[in-house]
Amino acid sequence: MNRRSLLSFSAAALLLGSALAGTALSTGPAEAAGIAGAPAPFDKGGVKLALIVYLSGGDYYQNYEAGVKRQADALGIELRSFQGRQKPDEQREQIRQAINLGVDGIILAGGKGEAISDVVQEALDAGIKIAVQNVDLPQKDIITIDQDESKQLDLVLGQAVAENGEAFKAGYIYVEGFPALDKRDKVWQAFKASHPKVEQLAQWGAVDDTPAQTVANQTAAVFRAHPEINVILAPWDEFGRGAKIAVDENGLNGQVKIYSIDVSTSDIQAIREPNSAWVATAAISASGTGAAAVRAVALSLTGELKETTVLLPPTLITQKFLIDNDVKNEEELNAKLPEFRLESSVTADWIKAPPTN
Repeated sequence: MNRRSLLSFSAAALLLGSALAGTALSTGPAEAAGIAGAPAPFDKGGVKLALIVYLSGGDYYQNYEAGVKRQADALGIELRSFQGRQKPDEQREQIRQAINLGVDGIILAGGKGEAISDVVQEALDAGIKIAVQNVDLPQKDIITIDQDESKQLDLVLGQAVAENGEAFKAGYIYVEGFPALDKRDKVWQAFKASHPKVEQLAQWGAVDDTPAQTVANQTAAVFRAHPEINVILAPWDEFGRGAKIAVDENGLNGQVKIYSIDVSTSDIQAIREPNSAWVATAAISASGTGAAAVRAVALSLTGELKETTVLLPPTLITQKFLIDNDVKNEEELNAKLPEFRLESSVTADWIKAPPTN
């Protein structure tokens, strides 16, 4: 989560929407032709989709929206993007505006389910397909886009064992109460039970307005109390960033290795730094996730979507891969690590994959 999708407040949407809270910006083709050989309604075109996010700021949802737009364009969908405002009442109004615009589908990225459940039901009653990410809603008819959280942590823990052996002294950064982090914590607890020589010496963490800096300060204090820590598990990239700041400031680069979840361009740059302690992360492409959400709605509209929960597979990203392949940003990662793009997830033969940039 780079203030990101992994927490329910996830992180962020630097969307290209209108500066006015209630205004939607059309970013797709207004009069798109149909797709030859596609099922209805894509055979004739004219499909409309709304993207409504909850928060603003950061690069995760900037990439997410870019993926939504590219896939929408590839399918001839007229896309309306609403800017995140961090206010449930304004998100409610945006959903109602999308209903009034006559959209065929809505993607909700982030939000407080209890505050919007009734207007989501209004959309469903209007026949609109709904896909959500990081929103807990009671309706069974919605499409839930989620990451395979267990596999994400399994990937980095496997890498930690490969690089540090079956016995290491760990520091664990975690704050309970956030669905993604809580799921990952279950994997960590199971890992410790199956790896009795792994010793957790400390646990700390913070989710506030400046989580990386707060975690950096906490990590420095932990190092003073437990200088023998040689592995830090940071199951959110903001935690990883904070841990790296503390390692750098305390000159512990040769002693500590950091393993995280999620990735962004700024993360890639930090992992690539000379002698960086941040050595691996597991993540799902933000733009690939956005594109997959569009495909899920499209398949729901054609009646081809068989499951309402779409689990997206993560990819292990190592420092060595980034350096060996000269990957400097998330766009290059999408281009050079094909599985990261999620193109084979939730798709059909008639669906054209979006371009990588």
